[in-house]
Amino acid sequence: MTLRTSPTRTAGPATALAAALLLTGCGAADTDTDLQPATLMLNWTPNAHHAGIYYAQEHGLYEAAGIDLQIIEPGDGIGAEAAVAEGQVEFGISQAESVLPARAAGMDVAAIATLLPVNDSVLMGLQGSGLTFDAGSLAGLTYGGYGGALETEIMSELTSCGGGNPDDVEFIEIGNVDYLAGLEQDRFDVTWVFGGWDALRAQTERDDVVILSMAEYESCIPNWYTPIIVGSPKLLDQDPELAEAFLAATSSGYDAVVADPAAGAAALLAGAPELEEGLVESAVAYYAPRFTEQGKFGEMEEQVWQRFTDFLVQAEMLDDAKALDGAWTNDYLPAQ
Repeated sequence: MTLRTSPTRTAGPATALAAALLLTGCGAADTDTDLQPATLMLNWTPNAHHAGIYYAQEHGLYEAAGIDLQIIEPGDGIGAEAAVAEGQVEFGISQAESVLPARAAGMDVAAIATLLPVNDSVLMGLQGSGLTFDAGSLAGLTYGGYGGALETEIMSELTSCGGGNPDDVEFIEIGNVDYLAGLEQDRFDVTWVFGGWDALRAQTERDDVVILSMAEYESCIPNWYTPIIVGSPKLLDQDPELAEAFLAATSSGYDAVVADPAAGAAALLAGAPELEEGLVESAVAYYAPRFTEQGKFGEMEEQVWQRFTDFLVQAEMLDDAKALDGAWTNDYLPAQ
């Protein structure tokens, strides 16, 4: 989902790249000339979704694969989709709801792996706000979000699924705020977050947090891939070995995190020491089994992409399903 991953950073690409050199702990003078340089742009600040990437970086898996990887955050006004499509970076972290419209607009970008096979989006509220553990409670509530079309469509479908009238949901734009504080101040009744990050943090602070998992309502709304790793099909065709080496190292990193979440949390904290240690440890432990819960890390399924694309077309967020053609591939993932 884009809701908590929109690139609204204040640093420009040059600043972000300089920060990346500090993040990875190596400067240009230390670069091994035998390594192929590559850059990965995150979808937001480092978080538990990225644990396998930071594990691979911390433990030299990219170097072993022949890659000098720089990890950067989004620059001001440019996200991973555009940066990848324009050849500014080799790889990026994005989400299906961004990639499909980007392709429809002519951008050269496609998904090459998913970090999570099942969307971890949840609706979060507090007891007494009206939100319960059932979608039937959504009618009559105030939803705080970014004002995106996908938010409106998902909330409307969930409300209808619960037997309510979507017109009874009030939508307000809140931007990137402290979601728990907003709920505590009664600015809104419900908001959309990831279960293993903001929701997890809220649950450690209060015992009256109510969580409604979207994955429980796949009869009403589709699953979709978020976050995903993206690349440029043109550049991938020119250098498939780089993508294969990058994903081999990345996959090994995530497999290691699945086997040892504590090591994954330590690697993420080493790469992003500004993060809250307790939250990182809990969040990585939460996500570790989810990274591979449906089989091999990174693999995507046609039916998931097709259903989500159809959903966007039905919601008039896409004119047609043409953007799906070539939008994703498992071809660069390591064979097992």
